[in-house]
Amino acid sequence: MEIRDKVVLILGGAGQVGMAIARALIPQRPSKVVIASLTKNESLEAVEILRKESNNSIEFDIAYGNIFVRESLKDKPWREIQSNIEDQTAVMDDILGEMTRDILERSTLYQMIKRTKPDIIIDTINTATALAYQDVYTTAKEARDALDADNPDEIKNTLRKLISTLYLPQLVRHIQILYESMVQFGVGLYLKVGTTGTGGMGLNIPYTHGEERPSRVLLSKSAIAGAHTLLLFLADRTPGGPIVKEIKPAALIAWKGISAGTIRKHGRDIPLYDCPPEKAYKLVDNTIFDLKELSWGEPKDDVLRAVYVDTGENGVFSLEEFKAITTLGQMEAVTPEEIAQVVIDEIRGDSTSFDVVSALDASVMGPTYRAGFLRSFVIQRMKNLIQEKGFNSVAFEILGPPRLSKLLYEAELLKRTFHTIPRALQTPPHKMALLVENTLEKNQQLRMEMLSVGIPVLMSDGKRLLFARRPDSMLDKHWEKSRWVINENSIEHWTKTEWIDLRPGNMETWHNRFRQILEKLELPGDDTSSRFDLLPDLWPRTENGEPIIDPGECVGFIFIYEDKGKRKKR
Repeated sequence: MEIRDKVVLILGGAGQVGMAIARALIPQRPSKVVIASLTKNESLEAVEILRKESNNSIEFDIAYGNIFVRESLKDKPWREIQSNIEDQTAVMDDILGEMTRDILERSTLYQMIKRTKPDIIIDTINTATALAYQDVYTTAKEARDALDADNPDEIKNTLRKLISTLYLPQLVRHIQILYESMVQFGVGLYLKVGTTGTGGMGLNIPYTHGEERPSRVLLSKSAIAGAHTLLLFLADRTPGGPIVKEIKPAALIAWKGISAGTIRKHGRDIPLYDCPPEKAYKLVDNTIFDLKELSWGEPKDDVLRAVYVDTGENGVFSLEEFKAITTLGQMEAVTPEEIAQVVIDEIRGDSTSFDVVSALDASVMGPTYRAGFLRSFVIQRMKNLIQEKGFNSVAFEILGPPRLSKLLYEAELLKRTFHTIPRALQTPPHKMALLVENTLEKNQQLRMEMLSVGIPVLMSDGKRLLFARRPDSMLDKHWEKSRWVINENSIEHWTKTEWIDLRPGNMETWHNRFRQILEKLELPGDDTSSRFDLLPDLWPRTENGEPIIDPGECVGFIFIYEDKGKRKKR
């Protein structure tokens, strides 16, 4: 389809992919590009940037609001909607009632398409995330608890909340409204930038948020993404409608920027806490641990600051998190600019083989040579900023799961204690535990960072726990949110999934990991072919050639070989 002189509406246009597509559209000379985002300010800021970059050579306009609700609710946060009975009822009516003209015309999406009258719609909103991360499982548990407590008011409240968070009715209604609106206003082409839900990885994906593996919420996201694709497939086969395409990136989409400063989560600064070893909480067998009843850790009049890479909707990642997730065999990466080029090619009619509506199995867009080539630039730029600013950059607990952060911080402590893998292997595990604990005691800033993102430390004796009692709004770890009995089983569970473990037994585990890494770094004979992923020259080393304990690379290795979390396809 010709783009010149056409009106293009980009849903999610202020995001990293939306902006990359908008930039790629400029040379194609559309008559107007409409940047639609969740908030007015996001759209205005994006348009201001694009106008400068295009020298005002094309017209830009804005649209904004939550496209999954009626227009009267478009500017309300979802939590606010869910806390208001009238709003909850409105959502239920809109998604569960029979599709009527009233429901269609009062929707935000219909009104947006009516006002902008686009020839082409490019949808970069992560619909699967927007719907699945409403988390019907948590809501269902709240409803079950209300039933068990026989609390009528709470039963009614949670039931309304549960009904209004049902994924499939929301998705089906969204597609109905989208299709009817496009037909009514003559949209010629709709192109979706979708998702696999797992960044191209399988059921063994290590990146969850502390749920069981694989996560129900994450699998729900993939299920919604799959259902979405099939609904678009049906829309494309419907006579009289627009051409429908979908591009499905199957890797981490990165990056938007590299910077240093305050780390924020859910729009809030992460406050710093400390818990000196002498004030450790004593774990007593057969007693109840309930964080909400405790006041532990010392709040500091400061916030977490670090060097970070901004990956757009996925949040900001530390250097080590970025290294771990982009390790060869993990999620790896694809750049927004590559996605944008595929979008432009598909709109113009070129065959890219990445349209999943045309070829479901063969069209996912995987990691790329460009992203792999530029990975070293990101890593080096972040290292330079670390040197310049004096910040750490280990883990922010935004990528997830807590096990990732736990492993990264354990590796960081080992790195600061021994620096190289051979030196760590020369030290017996019981002595390693004491030396690493000493490193923790001397490094208050590092200790504050790990405690402030919700990762406790079990000391070498297995009886003392360092943790911080964070604000209720930030309690997102299972050890924080639940009541549990302190015993050997619970301690083993938390140290495996969410706690840093300084006990000798865990140091022996790291011994075994280091030995496996060294084995993989030893090529058999003189074989220098391309059949090996882990090449000796690619692992960070000292000037003397000793392999360094590199947290990101180590955790990438653990996820691949220990957790069996290697991706199958690229």
